Amino acid sequence: MQAEDKDPPSAPSAPSPPDLLAARRAKLERLRAEGIDPFPHEFDGVEPIADVLAAHSQLGAGEETESAHRVAGRLAARRDTGRAAFLDLVDRSGRIQLMARVNELGQEGFDRLVGLDLGDLVGVDGTALRTRTGELSLRVTSFTLLAKSLRPPPDKHHGLSDIETRFRRRELDLIANEDTRELFVARARIISAVRRSLDEAGFVEVETPVLQPLYGGGHARPFTTHHNALDRDLYLRVATELYLKRAIVGGLERVYELGKDFRNEGISPKHNPEFTMVEWYEAYADYEDAAARLETVVSAAAATVQAPAIDFKAPWRRITLRDGVLEHTGIDLAVLRSREALAGAIAQRGLGLETGGRTWAGLVDDLLSKYLEPTLREPTFVFDYPLELSPFAKSHRSEPGLVERWEAYAGGIEIANAFSELNDPDEQRERFVAQREAAQAGDEEAQPYDEAFLTALEQGMPPTGGVGLGIDRLVMLLLGRDSIREVVLFPAMRDA
Repeated sequence: MQAEDKDPPSAPSAPSPPDLLAARRAKLERLRAEGIDPFPHEFDGVEPIADVLAAHSQLGAGEETESAHRVAGRLAARRDTGRAAFLDLVDRSGRIQLMARVNELGQEGFDRLVGLDLGDLVGVDGTALRTRTGELSLRVTSFTLLAKSLRPPPDKHHGLSDIETRFRRRELDLIANEDTRELFVARARIISAVRRSLDEAGFVEVETPVLQPLYGGGHARPFTTHHNALDRDLYLRVATELYLKRAIVGGLERVYELGKDFRNEGISPKHNPEFTMVEWYEAYADYEDAAARLETVVSAAAATVQAPAIDFKAPWRRITLRDGVLEHTGIDLAVLRSREALAGAIAQRGLGLETGGRTWAGLVDDLLSKYLEPTLREPTFVFDYPLELSPFAKSHRSEPGLVERWEAYAGGIEIANAFSELNDPDEQRERFVAQREAAQAGDEEAQPYDEAFLTALEQGMPPTGGVGLGIDRLVMLLLGRDSIREVVLFPAMRDA
């Protein structure tokens, strides 16, 4: 018998949402009354739909096979033609058409299959065929309801386009939008590539505390919590830096951690209070070595994406912070070294920055953020920062007042930060004192004084290059997304 084509879908008027919910619950109760478990425990031996499609890619139009397959997924469409029906089944890997017939399932089985709701999860056994119009399908020989959907899926024709709903109800976004499913599969591949690149270079992945007695390693306000048994406040980490450097002191030499950091800051297209970072530290290296390592890691991640939105091919452009700010504002940071002189130049040039209450370092950071960062579209390293902005970076070997630090930018946002790490415990102690004074003067993001870290440095830390790479921002740039909320599966949201 020759395979049939699918008929066009009918378009009945849709009941109101309360009626839909009631109807689905009524079906659930009928199933239970008939002795059918609407939520069975398992359905073994399932193949990804993509594998079934690939296995029969050479099958000609109208050809049928005896090749049996077992698939499972969510019902996404249904077309009933009387004694036959066509249904679309979707899993993570793809979509396949199901062909059901009364003479194969019996009237009762056929009616039960056709009576299922869109959104129901179903397991199907069937044989492969290709219709006359060329669509690969499975002729259903048996089926099992795996989970009754008590709420209707998003409209299949209009999808789910409301931004707030997409982020707040990400499960609906994943059901309705294949592009969203592909995005998060691509994100997983990017993360795997980052790990693989570091693993192959001899790095050891470690885990450090998320709950810390003292936060540090990033300019940020922390989230604070309380441990009842210890009766003490703890902090969600803002970075993994200080613990990873203690691992370097202990002799692990090449370490990294990929995980969540938390910063009590605002929400924006490039900020989420909970975000994913990878930090790595490499003994006997400096910030030049760290730059080369970043190019290698990001190139490996980019290779997992077909037609990445930004070309991260090495070598990346290199500029200094001084030259970049001078080019875009006319202000020479090497000359204007006092807060008053820098604030005066900003006002004289009408740059529109609020200078009251800002330190010299804060004003430099504002100039970078507003006037230089947005211009850095191609991958760019900005080298050599003022010491005041970098409490954990080693002093520059040839430029007084600077440290060996770079930040990497692309698409107009920062993606990574790196130092030749400060390993002189006495100088680090002086930096902590300066940070404590800044905190007393009102800087809420100053680094706290960390005696445990200083004690570790006094054991001796080798010359080390360290990098922090923002995974969420990297995914944004590779996949051409404009907001971090697009690439975080469940982003932080304000109350509805």
